[in-house]
Amino acid sequence: MENISVEELKQRKDKGEKLNLVDVREPHEHADFNIGGILIPLGKIQAMQVDEIEELKDQELIVYCRSGNRSTMACLFLDTLGFKHTKNLGGGILAWQAAFGDAK
Repeated sequence: MENISVEELKQRKDKGEKLNLVDVREPHEHADFNIGGILIPLGKIQAMQVDEIEELKDQELIVYCRSGNRSTMACLFLDTLGFKHTKNLGGGILAWQAAFGDAK
């Protein structure tokens, strides 16, 4: 697992890079605000229900949550499942909104 800053992620999004974003928050949090990630709550990852991203094991996965705690746990768990390039969004959505407001 590595970390990625909200600034670096925003630059990459603005350049139009194809990114594999995974939101590990709960559905209501995702509905309130998200930056385009596929929703897989942490509990599903811990239950090894990751079929929708299984084909991404060798690709970079940028994982985010509200503050960076759940996404850190998700990255560590995904690493044990054989995902090779997980990145945790430092500070999560709170850091994103502090830096960029509601810009996606």
